Amino acid sequence: MIFVIYSLVLQTCYGNQKFFTRVSTFPVCKQFEPTCNTNTVTNAEIVTATADGKTLIYSAGLSNSIGFVDITVPSNPIAKGTISTEGEPTSVSALGNKYVLACINTSTNYINVSGKLIVIDIASKAIVATFELGGQPDSIKVSNDGKYAVIAVENERDESLNGGDLPQYPPGYVVVVDIDNITEDPQKTWKLTTITLAGLPGLDVPSDPEPEFVDINDDNVAAVTVQENNAIVLIDCKSKKVVRSFTAGSTSVSSVDVIYNKVIENTGTRTALREPDGVAWIDKRYFVTADEGDWKGGTRTFSIFDSNDGQVVFSSGSELELIVTRYGAYPEKRNKKGNEPENVVVATFNEEKFLFVNSERSSLVFVYKMINSTYPVFHQVLPAGTGPEGGLAIPTRGLYVVASEVDSRSTGVRSSISIYQYGSSSAKYPTLVSKDRTNIATPIPFSALSGLAAETRDSNSNKLYSIEDSFFIKSRFFTIDVSKYPAVIESETRILDSQDILINVPTNSNFDAAERSALVNSDDKTVNLDLEGIAVAADGGFWVVSEGAGTVGDASRPITSLNFLIKLSQTGVIQNVITLPDVLNDIQVRYGFEGVAEGTGGYAGNVLVIFQRAWGTEADTRLGWYNVATKTWKSFFYKLDVLPTVRNSGWVGLSDVAPICDASFLVLERDNQAGPDAQIKRLYKIDLANVAENSVVTKTLAYDLLPTLQKVSGLVPEKWEGVALNSRGDIYIVNDNDGIDGLPSEMQLTLVQKGSKGNNLKSSCKKKGKKKEKKGKKRNRRLY
Repeated sequence: MIFVIYSLVLQTCYGNQKFFTRVSTFPVCKQFEPTCNTNTVTNAEIVTATADGKTLIYSAGLSNSIGFVDITVPSNPIAKGTISTEGEPTSVSALGNKYVLACINTSTNYINVSGKLIVIDIASKAIVATFELGGQPDSIKVSNDGKYAVIAVENERDESLNGGDLPQYPPGYVVVVDIDNITEDPQKTWKLTTITLAGLPGLDVPSDPEPEFVDINDDNVAAVTVQENNAIVLIDCKSKKVVRSFTAGSTSVSSVDVIYNKVIENTGTRTALREPDGVAWIDKRYFVTADEGDWKGGTRTFSIFDSNDGQVVFSSGSELELIVTRYGAYPEKRNKKGNEPENVVVATFNEEKFLFVNSERSSLVFVYKMINSTYPVFHQVLPAGTGPEGGLAIPTRGLYVVASEVDSRSTGVRSSISIYQYGSSSAKYPTLVSKDRTNIATPIPFSALSGLAAETRDSNSNKLYSIEDSFFIKSRFFTIDVSKYPAVIESETRILDSQDILINVPTNSNFDAAERSALVNSDDKTVNLDLEGIAVAADGGFWVVSEGAGTVGDASRPITSLNFLIKLSQTGVIQNVITLPDVLNDIQVRYGFEGVAEGTGGYAGNVLVIFQRAWGTEADTRLGWYNVATKTWKSFFYKLDVLPTVRNSGWVGLSDVAPICDASFLVLERDNQAGPDAQIKRLYKIDLANVAENSVVTKTLAYDLLPTLQKVSGLVPEKWEGVALNSRGDIYIVNDNDGIDGLPSEMQLTLVQKGSKGNNLKSSCKKKGKKKEKKGKKRNRRLY
């Protein structure tokens, strides 16, 4: 396995390794409301820091502002306010502890372009100088010695015009700023020089350069990416002359997924232009690019170039794609450019040089250790917010910082700044990875995990089982080994309708034969289900539940599937499909089957199915109790918690259930909110042994999950959808990352509680068993 090999190489070469660990996440909405209970749309795109590393400054283009964050204590970032920029800030770069330089786009359209450079006094947050740029700027970078700033004035193209093809005028250019003594008035002493890029060799369309990103080495040579032109330009800041320009070229990458078909298949080849976005110098000679691509390209790679001749000396190939697949973070729905490397940062920590690659679509940061300037070795992955854009290293404080720009409260996403500390003896993320497929050197792809179950038929087992929901077709379940850290997906099992049971399940007035046929793939008998729960069956195999699709009476959400309780063999073959009585199907709501568990002991053969929310006019959420022997249903009801504060139109529902013993179960209850809006993520214990049919069950709080979930220092994911309780009393939960469809990729398989004496939900079961055993022994003595 790639990550294992790299880990061994690093340990052999360097001994004990140190890792980066996320210590805090700052939601940008805190600038406007301390608890983020606000719909104000803002974002953090590019981030910089004062020379002492204690204040972060970021551009927030969605709110036309620049924000300040105090990170004196990195684990406790504090909002320090924003300033209005009267235009869209596109980039920022700090100059010592005194100033921050910001590029502002004031263009009215793609033709009438304008922009300015503003200089902000950090202490007073006052704009002390303004310089007209004459066009729409994209990025800015201050040189390490503070003598220069370089601005890429992009004058970006209109993607809706001629298919986005070039040329589209006016062309872009570069501005070099000579920074005089910062104790004097910048407006009077700083000088701006325009560098023309049009007509340079190496550009695909030389008449229309559109410079994108810039970095400056210690010789004060600026590397500027010209993304849409698939080129790099080198500019000497002192002489204000172009040193060299050359194409970024193209490459062919194999073992990648190239088709959006709701199945992750790392079997294709992508040949494309690199079209680099972010760029960073590794030393005075070599630099690295994030090959994000644009409308023509995107190789899903990062590349290292020799500035002397423009030659590529290293390309990451399919490595990033295979890593995100192995970590459950492959963006299948947005796979034209795969994980989309967006930005790169190079910095030295404790005399070891690291490369950071921000992945926009997978919302991860790849960390590489630079063995030398042309030989990066994968070190670890860091979880970030949605759409990581700007990266910043602060080596003097052992910090790496990432600004994630996507902000969409309606989907549970808030723009954020993540802070990572260097020095941990082990990597805390990921918590779940997959091994390679049998006889294929690519990882088992996984994402959008839903239900979770423990292997309880073997009391010493370290196995868990999980399933994926309707984000993917050709449904599977996975076998997970939790004896390792991170836990490892050891195998995948396709669910098959080999015996034509699902394809012949009865239809009704809401569910017809055509809709039924869509559930089974005729070519290979695989199935397309919305699997939400899995349970180990007492008589062998598994129970799974598929959530129905659609709501009766809602024309915008027609019924396309009923709710199914399905019995599988150990190898995933469907053995039985059980539907609800029509009286319930007739009031179906799209919030249907969410979890499944079978009773134990005298209650084996009774299967509990939980509904997510109430149906029809029912006041409470239904629990279905199916008797396998009599083939009959009966119902109980569950009263959901009420949100303490109604935020963001939130609701509460059930997500999963796990057997404790006999007729007692552990139920996962949660709200549909994430990050600062999350309020209810809880585990409750219920016992159905003496509950009358159609009555409301009594629930007892077993675990408030929020404190545990907040310890990982990220924004709390919304969809905690799986819970498992093994024979030792260990409790695991897992979240559904929704297939990375505009949401954070972060998936956490969390050990909530390790079973131990006095802290074990299984202990009451064992005590009951011991009492029965003692009575049996006395009875035997009387008989004999």
